[in-house]
Amino acid sequence: MNNLKKELYDLCVAHVRRSMDAAELAISEAQKSSNDDTKSSAGDKYETGREMAQQETNRNLAQLNEANKLLVALNRIGTTGTSAIAEAGSVIITNNGNFYLAISAGALSLHGKNYFAVSPGSPVGIKLTGTKAGDSFTLNGKTYAIESVY
Repeated sequence: MNNLKKELYDLCVAHVRRSMDAAELAISEAQKSSNDDTKSSAGDKYETGREMAQQETNRNLAQLNEANKLLVALNRIGTTGTSAIAEAGSVIITNNGNFYLAISAGALSLHGKNYFAVSPGSPVGIKLTGTKAGDSFTLNGKTYAIESVY
């Protein structure tokens, strides 16, 4: 089961790295666009173009910052050991899906099974945290029965 945790962890890291790469590329493109605009424009059009490029850069810097925060959160999660009680880094199997309690990274497919990577601070993450096999909870009118926690 530790191997499963490590593989899910690695998929989450890859998800964050893709987000970071996309944000860095967009920042680079916005800066290039701003520099190109400087060479070929004059007056108000120049100022508008520069401002739009700056806004795009700022938006992508914010996305990069959020991705860095996710990476920090992932670095705090252990990928070895098991716990009978769900906590960050746990794999939780329920009657309504499999969950990896780490970061919000959406659906992850591994070995023909789907796992939902959820943050401990998300609504479902809050409900999952502290549960153990045999527990259940209801969220949005759906009852989740905990089958196992790794």
